Amino acid sequence: MIFIYTDGASRGNPGPGGYGAVMLYGSLRKELSEGFRLTTNNRMELLSVIAALEALKKEGLAVTIYSDSKYVVDAVEKKWVFDWEKKNFKDKKNVDLWKCFLELYRKHRIKFIWVKGHDSNVENNYCDQLAVTAAQGKHLKIDEGYENFIKD
Repeated sequence: MIFIYTDGASRGNPGPGGYGAVMLYGSLRKELSEGFRLTTNNRMELLSVIAALEALKKEGLAVTIYSDSKYVVDAVEKKWVFDWEKKNFKDKKNVDLWKCFLELYRKHRIKFIWVKGHDSNVENNYCDQLAVTAAQGKHLKIDEGYENFIKD
């Protein structure tokens, strides 16, 4: 079983943002974070999950993801995202990320667990620190999916 903790942050919504993820497998630990110059909190929440799933080296793994994002957890656990996909994501935001997520999701056996943000979950709190620090970085990347969308 691989355990993944994720969080996203943005300073302003939209504004500079970042994500953080911690991946645990036995005694192994991997931390991921990245910052973007203009994005939204929901995009960073979802991107944290995507980045962690992309870091997995094998397919067919049992994965438990802990997130404080109702947006992400409910979309998957309540099966909303699968309905959105059937309707070609009509009138939905973050389509680029949801499509990427679904491709990765189908490669593994994934369960989401919602945790209360800024509460007693040590790893989730650490992910929040990673995300905030990434959002405050000097060399922020371009969230092309977001910036291209707002130009349309």
